[in-house]
Amino acid sequence: MSVRTYNPSVRVGNWNEDIQLEEDTLKDFLQKRESGELLYQKRTKLEQTIFKKIDLSISRDGLVHFGDKVNIRCPAALDRTQYFAHKDPRNECNLAVVPQINKILYSNKFEGPCSVTGCREVAANLRSTFVIKSPDGIPDGEPLRYGQVFYLCTMDDEGGNLYLHSDRVSLHKSPNKSRHQEVSLVCEPSFLTEWKILHIKPKLRMEYEGIPVPANCKIIFHHVKTGQNLSVEEEFCIRTSFGTREYEISSHTYLDSHRADMEQNHWQIVMGVPGDEVYPVTFPSSGTASTTTGTS
Repeated sequence: MSVRTYNPSVRVGNWNEDIQLEEDTLKDFLQKRESGELLYQKRTKLEQTIFKKIDLSISRDGLVHFGDKVNIRCPAALDRTQYFAHKDPRNECNLAVVPQINKILYSNKFEGPCSVTGCREVAANLRSTFVIKSPDGIPDGEPLRYGQVFYLCTMDDEGGNLYLHSDRVSLHKSPNKSRHQEVSLVCEPSFLTEWKILHIKPKLRMEYEGIPVPANCKIIFHHVKTGQNLSVEEEFCIRTSFGTREYEISSHTYLDSHRADMEQNHWQIVMGVPGDEVYPVTFPSSGTASTTTGTS
């Protein structure tokens, strides 16, 4: 009499190991979900921290002041395709922080040292918003002037307190691609974190010394210690930990044949102005005595 060696209820192969692997996978998933380590949870947390929208300070007199929340923007370069067929024009970009993702997910703030890049996303968020501070104890609200030393810092309340830093090129410290002077963010202020604003035209710099800096106008960011200017390396793009391609930032003075700074060194201190969508202008109602539509 023959005996059936196989029927649908028989389990073959490493069935016990497969069951254990499925259970371990499920347990690992539940543990990561409870601790917030899943990829979609990390993405959501990043959007709620460093990509959170920030309202810039309003420049009601058209000037930049100490304590203002600003964006540091490099305008778009001119279209040079008629001269260089292989070269695309550079987009406008904001100076932005590139933190270590693991650190910011646990601390919810920037921890130095951090690198900086030229982010093509020009919307104001935590990683692209900076605060202008005085090293001499000048109170907030005082206008920043040409040639006046200042610190460019990340935001205190939400993003930590890091200072824009630069130092001379060394064998072990330089940007990976351009090999120019490195720019980064550090925890402690020093003479290497001191910057000042210069007029965009070299012939007018002495005349504008001590005059308040206007907002949303082209200026030059000058590093006091090394004498180099903040620049965008439009020839070199780097891939960040967020998966985006952004311009490399360095301190290097690009001069043309007339000894004037080139487009890579042109920056704007971007601020809000009255009437922006963030701060809409409100008018008094027609029924009050303060309306401007009435006649005397």
